[in-house]
Amino acid sequence: MRPVVLASKSASRAATLRGAGVAFETVASGVDEETVKMRLLYAGEGPREIAAQLAEAKALAVSVQRPDALVLGADQTLDLDGALFDKASDLGEATARLRRLRGQAHYLHSAVAAAVGGAVIWRTLESPRLVMRDFSDVFLEGYLARGGETLLGSVGCYLLEAEGAQLFDRIEGDYFAVLGLPLLPLLDLLRREGALAA
Repeated sequence: MRPVVLASKSASRAATLRGAGVAFETVASGVDEETVKMRLLYAGEGPREIAAQLAEAKALAVSVQRPDALVLGADQTLDLDGALFDKASDLGEATARLRRLRGQAHYLHSAVAAAVGGAVIWRTLESPRLVMRDFSDVFLEGYLARGGETLLGSVGCYLLEAEGAQLFDRIEGDYFAVLGLPLLPLLDLLRREGALAA
């Protein structure tokens, strides 16, 4: 089997791959995401393209170090009316973020790129649409108190696989993409590339 490397330290992405029975190792990409984002924003790119470009940059950075492996780079951006949101830096910012998203629809652009020997050989991008319910301030305060700083690991300040599911009225699109990894097309790639049994 060809070795698989996840160019990410995301606990959610690793858990998704592990849960699907994929053997892999993780390596931090070292990509300066803020610099890449600023360059792309300056060039007029939107949240969807930024997710795609960052996924490719991460895959390529690690692929040069591990030319024997199938390297997976992934990124996710939150898009509210075309505006890009980064992860909240603290719980105060998380509170403001969730108040802004409350009662609104937004998109999560989840991109994955695969590279071998320093070249991107595959890419996919899913954009689930999530509609938050108009939850109360009392619910929000309790949710943030229970979730704490764990919520800062998600760009939307929610963990859909946990209590964050209570924030939503509906979700349209791929559940795994919401978690940060469009899994089914990725598993198909891994089978075709000899990293999983067909």
